[in-house]
Amino acid sequence: MYDWANSVYNLVITTTFFPIYFAGITKSAYGEFSVPLFGRTFKNTALYDYTLATAYLTIAILLPILSSIADSRGNKKKFMQFFCYLGAISCMALFWFKGPQPNVAWGVGFFMLAAIGFVGSLVFYNSYLPEIAEPEERDWISARGFSMGYAGSVILQLIGFGLVLYFGAQGDQTSGPRYTFLLVGLWWMGFAQFTFAGLPNNKPPQTKRLGEVLRTGFSELRKVLNQLRHLRLLKWFLVAFFCYSMGVQTVMLAATLFGSQVLELPTDKLIITIVLIQLVAIPGAMLMSYLSGRKGNILVLMGVVFFWIIICISAYEVANLKEGGKNVEFYFYGLAVAVGLVMGGIQSLSRSTYSKLMPETKDTASFFSFYDVAEKVAIVIGIFTFGFIDEIFGMKNSVLMLIVFFVLGLAALVKAKSYEGTTNGISKANA
Repeated sequence: MYDWANSVYNLVITTTFFPIYFAGITKSAYGEFSVPLFGRTFKNTALYDYTLATAYLTIAILLPILSSIADSRGNKKKFMQFFCYLGAISCMALFWFKGPQPNVAWGVGFFMLAAIGFVGSLVFYNSYLPEIAEPEERDWISARGFSMGYAGSVILQLIGFGLVLYFGAQGDQTSGPRYTFLLVGLWWMGFAQFTFAGLPNNKPPQTKRLGEVLRTGFSELRKVLNQLRHLRLLKWFLVAFFCYSMGVQTVMLAATLFGSQVLELPTDKLIITIVLIQLVAIPGAMLMSYLSGRKGNILVLMGVVFFWIIICISAYEVANLKEGGKNVEFYFYGLAVAVGLVMGGIQSLSRSTYSKLMPETKDTASFFSFYDVAEKVAIVIGIFTFGFIDEIFGMKNSVLMLIVFFVLGLAALVKAKSYEGTTNGISKANA
C-alpha cells in the first residue's frame, strides 16, 4: 500500500508533470538558458538536474544517522511517517509555484524537499521487507509492491491528464499541473495511512543515548562495509548495483525532459508515453520475478542491464533521426515500451536480491541504509553528470554517456556471478 501511496510522487512530480511544467514556466519567464537562482543563471533543464542531485546528496548524508536512530530506538515507523508527510506537503506547496514571474527558489526548494521526503521514507519502508516476509517470498512481494505502485500512479496520472485537458481547453496551461501537484500530496498522505496502521512498531535491540546514536551513525556503515570485505558475492552485487543505478535512475528522472526538449514532443503525447511505460512496467516487474525464480537473480540482472545499454544507444539514434528532420513519435513510443519492461523489474529484483544476500542481522535498517546510500550517491553522480554534459554539449550526448555506467554495472555482475555457490559467510541464496 505504501508503493501505491508514494509512487504518484515519482511518476507525477519527477517523471511527468513537474519536469515539463518547470521547463515550460521557466523558459517562458526567463528563457531556456538564463534561469536566475542565487546570483547566477542556469539552463533550465540542467538546474532541474542539479536540484535533484542536491536533494539526493542531502538524504545520502542524513540516512546513516536516521537509520541508526531508528534501529536503536525502535521508532522506524515514526521516521517513515515524518518523511512521508514532508514529501506530501512539499508536493502540495508546488501549487503556488506559478508565473508570469515564478519564484524559482520556491519551486526548487519544495521540489528538493519533496525528493528528500520520498527518498527518506523509502529507506525505512525497504528495511521492513526482511521483517515481514520470508526469503522465498521477497521477490514476489517486492515485485507486487512495485506493480501496485505503477497501477496507482496511472490512475492519478490519468486524473492529472484530464485536468490538463480541461484547463487547457480554457486557455489555461498552468492550472492543470498545479492542481495535480496538490492531489499528489493528498493521495500520498491519505493512502499511506493504510500502511501506518498495518506495519508493526519494531523493537530496538538496545537503548542508546541520542549523542551516542549520532556518533555511531556512520560507524554502522563502516561496520557493514567491513562485513562486505568477507562477503564477495554481496560486495560485487553492490558494486554492480551502484554502477547501473547511475544509469537507471538518471533515465527515469530525465526521460520526460529528453522527450520534451530533444525530441520536441507535445505535453499530451509525453503524458500518454509515461502512462504506457507504467502499464508495461506492471507485467515487466512480475516477469523479472518469474525469470529470477527460473534462472537466478544475478543472471537475470545481467540480461536486464544489457537491455538498458541497447535502450541508451537507441535513444541516441532517435535523437539523430530528429535532427535529420524525421518524425520520431513512434520511435519514442517504442523506447517507452522497452524502458517499461525493465524499469520496475530491475528495481524490484535489485531490492529483493540484496535482502536475500544480506547476512542474518537484527539491524536491518543499517544494512538497507547502506543500500540506499549507495543508490542515492549513484543518483547524485548520474544526474549531476547528465546535467553537466547537457549544459555544455547538449542532452543527446548526456544519454550516450549513460552507457558507460551500464557497462561497468554489467562487468561487476559478471564478477558477482563467478562467486555463486562459493563460501561467502552467508547461506547460498537463489542469486
